[in-house]
Amino acid sequence: MSDVRVVLVDDQHLVRTGLRALLERAPDITVVGEAGDGRAGLAVAREQRPDVVLMDVRMQGGDGIEATRRILADPTLADVRVVMLTTFDDDEYLFEAIRAGAAGFLLKDTPPDALRDAVRVVAGGDALLSPAVTRRVIAAAARSPVADPARLTGLTARERDVLAQVGTGRSNVEIGAALHLSPDTARTYVSRLLHKLNARDRAQLVVIAYESGLVRPGDG
Repeated sequence: MSDVRVVLVDDQHLVRTGLRALLERAPDITVVGEAGDGRAGLAVAREQRPDVVLMDVRMQGGDGIEATRRILADPTLADVRVVMLTTFDDDEYLFEAIRAGAAGFLLKDTPPDALRDAVRVVAGGDALLSPAVTRRVIAAAARSPVADPARLTGLTARERDVLAQVGTGRSNVEIGAALHLSPDTARTYVSRLLHKLNARDRAQLVVIAYESGLVRPGDG
């Protein structure tokens, strides 16, 4: 994989400086742009076409969740992935970030090595959503109305089983063990689900699993 190109969006200059220093200690990560608010972040993303945008949630001059929606709605930025970065350990922000299309969610006190690994994971096409975070997404989603269960109409019974497993935060290996499938077969099912449900990544599959009623708080 080539170097991961990152844009930083945060309204505190010192935070951006610190993030840049931490990320660029890795020889395979390059910060290609910075912005101090969501609107400017969108402009920099359009200019630089990075692999990953690290986006603060709350900023003066445009919040990060709305900027994330606009980045991910732009067809010219189809390959850009957004990771929300915040000091607020708040389930509502988490759920809204994932619904907006963010591929992950990190607190600003994340250790440096974990931050760099997270950027690589997301740039590689995976969602950054651990089982613990998944449980919080589902708990937060419980405070929102359940959406249309008909969204799952086109799925086979086995695909529904796999989606339910994804919805509780299980990895492909864990899904395979639970459903007596090989990890590669589980991965194939997840790929089919992403295509059938028009989801960007596993994080959005988690939200779909809950909003369709397939997964409920306490499952897993």
